[in-house]
Amino acid sequence: VGPGQQRGEVPALMVLLSEDHGAVRVLTMNRPEVRNALSTELFEALYAALGVADADDEVRAVVLTGADPAFCAGVDLKQAQQLGMDYFGRFDKMNCMNAIVALRKPVIGAVNGATFTGGLEIALACDFLIASERAVFADTHARVGILPGGGMTARLPQRVGAAMARRLSMTGEVVDAARAERIGLVTEVVPHERLLGRAVELAAQIAEVPADTMAGLKQMYVRGIAGVTDAALAVEHEIARAHRPDTDTLAARKAEVTARNKSQFQ
Repeated sequence: VGPGQQRGEVPALMVLLSEDHGAVRVLTMNRPEVRNALSTELFEALYAALGVADADDEVRAVVLTGADPAFCAGVDLKQAQQLGMDYFGRFDKMNCMNAIVALRKPVIGAVNGATFTGGLEIALACDFLIASERAVFADTHARVGILPGGGMTARLPQRVGAAMARRLSMTGEVVDAARAERIGLVTEVVPHERLLGRAVELAAQIAEVPADTMAGLKQMYVRGIAGVTDAALAVEHEIARAHRPDTDTLAARKAEVTARNKSQFQ
């Protein structure tokens, strides 16, 4: 939690900052030294914070972002190597992507930097995204030898279309902010220093709508495509679980991919 937190405190885990701007709660993933990689502490804190926000009637909208220089780099491979399959088991019990979708209040993703693999899946769970000019996106699951299990194949096609989603997942290519806006992955690109302010501004507009009306509107959007999404998620989970590699192999392959794309992680 951060020094600006006002309500609904999450237990003292500095891996996640929480600050209220009126009726808008800003949650910031705060592991900048590892590009906000998803340690068990971080995804458990985020899962808990989403529940707290959902239960707080004074919170009308949520903004999710990362501490610079990244939004989220996905799996914490060092911890996954230590914990083995227990890491993935713990994540399955506290799935942040599903928690974002299930939240009764809209969640705006403010994408400030690199957004890769599981980080992209977290972003896709948000109701919509705005991006800093520094943001870059990639689904590198396949390139590092793992299949997505956090909703990528269910939600990416809904944003960019089936063919583009397959292209991004199969190639692992990096998409900059301008292209992300062109293909519909993000709704707006702003100067980096304006990102959080713009996200809070949009969230404040959402907060002006009566809470019950906004909850109903979000439910319409979520449930309107629930059948397709749920079927796609079921297939993804089934196949991903059957193809999980050992974590040492995964770490080695990710190191290779990171080295090749080093300039795009800056």
